[in-house]
Parts: sequence; C-alpha cells; structure tokens
Amino acid sequence: MREQMGYQVRVDKDVCISSGKCVADAPATFRFDDDEIAEPTAGASTLSGDLLIEIARNCPSGAIQLFEQGVEVAVD
Repeated sequence: MREQMGYQVRVDKDVCISSGKCVADAPATFRFDDDEIAEPTAGASTLSGDLLIEIARNCPSGAIQLFEQGVEVAVD
C-alpha cells in the first residue's frame, strides 16, 4: 500500500485481472509486479484525489481500493 494525496492505495491481487488500465492511465503510480498483477509504485508521483478515484472507478475488476485514514473510500 502506498500513500498518495491523503489516500492510501491498495490493489487486491486476488481480484486484479491484469487489464493494464491503471498502468496505462498512471504509469508513475501503478506498475505490474513479477506476476503481471498491478501494484502501486514506490515513489509514485503525486496524483489528485479526483484522479485516483477516477482510476479506481475505471478498474474493470474493481481491484483498486482507496483508503482515507484507514477507512475505505467508496469509488462506485
């Protein structure tokens, strides 16, 4: 999990289908791990909360989760 603009970003690796949408939309923030599952990057660029919410909403499997102060933020 990596913190971004007040949000913590998590990718549920059991739900991720490796579509690559998040990696294409924000390559400085998401990458593929060795198993081709998306993950937040270390040292990711700062994204606005609105952009993170949009990326999470556009995840085809719903694997991207955002948290604020430990509470999951509804993105749908």
